[in-house]
Amino acid sequence: MKLHRPVMLDEAVAGLAVRDDGIYVDGTFGRGGHSAAVLARLGPAGRLHAFDQDPQAVAHGREHFADEPRLTIHHRNFAELARTADEAGIAGRIDGILLDLGVSSPQLDDAERGFSFGKAGPLDMRMNPQAGESAAEWLAQAGEAEIADVLWQYGDERNSRRIARRIVDTRAATPLTTTAQLADLIAAVPGPRSRHIHPATRSFQAIRIFINRELDVLRDVLQQAIAVLAPGGRLVVISFHSLEDRIVKRYLRDEARSEVPTLKLHGKQFPTREESSENPRARSAVLRIAERLP
Repeated sequence: MKLHRPVMLDEAVAGLAVRDDGIYVDGTFGRGGHSAAVLARLGPAGRLHAFDQDPQAVAHGREHFADEPRLTIHHRNFAELARTADEAGIAGRIDGILLDLGVSSPQLDDAERGFSFGKAGPLDMRMNPQAGESAAEWLAQAGEAEIADVLWQYGDERNSRRIARRIVDTRAATPLTTTAQLADLIAAVPGPRSRHIHPATRSFQAIRIFINRELDVLRDVLQQAIAVLAPGGRLVVISFHSLEDRIVKRYLRDEARSEVPTLKLHGKQFPTREESSENPRARSAVLRIAERLP
């Protein structure tokens, strides 16, 4: 079985300190790269619970891991971690949780998902296309100020107000339904921009984060993770931009420094030069490890 190799695979699995009879959670299954590496270290008594809200990822996993009795795949957002752990009878018994944040490479590579401005497709951006509002639906009715705020807050887009005004003006005559339309619109808006990235990069990131409530569910799952980990259990989080990493860093730090600490921190790691060279997506990755105290 050929699997996409995720960012910082070896470092993430090492951070979990996998025991052969342990219980583990892969909160972001994707195409199963991390899960396969964890399963390779588990013995017959070990168990792995994997989460993904993307129905394509779940279907792929259930097909390619059909003969793997140690793996249970949940078609759920990882924000449902605590409820799922209770239902499965593993709350407080989990030895390691891995969260590989953001959008996966297969999602970016599939034009029909609408995540990438570099691939023409429908303007969707939902990690679970069966639920919630698409990017096109939101842009069709959101107010100018709301659009500008999203672009600034989640994308640090300096041109946010001009882009929002252009979106509102354009949609009055022509609905924005494709990634190419939105990318071209943003590129045509005058104003400050980076010479190193495509003009639409920050706006697409911001809209994706907003549509999927990525930062809200990250805050939720961090709280739940500490509650369901066993004493000595590990939490490993890979972030890909500063907004995510800031939330992770502050939460782990506060739990480690509280009056009654719940976590011991094991530092942060970055991808090697070789990995960053081979995989541009790895360049912004930050991996943090924490351990649940008794």
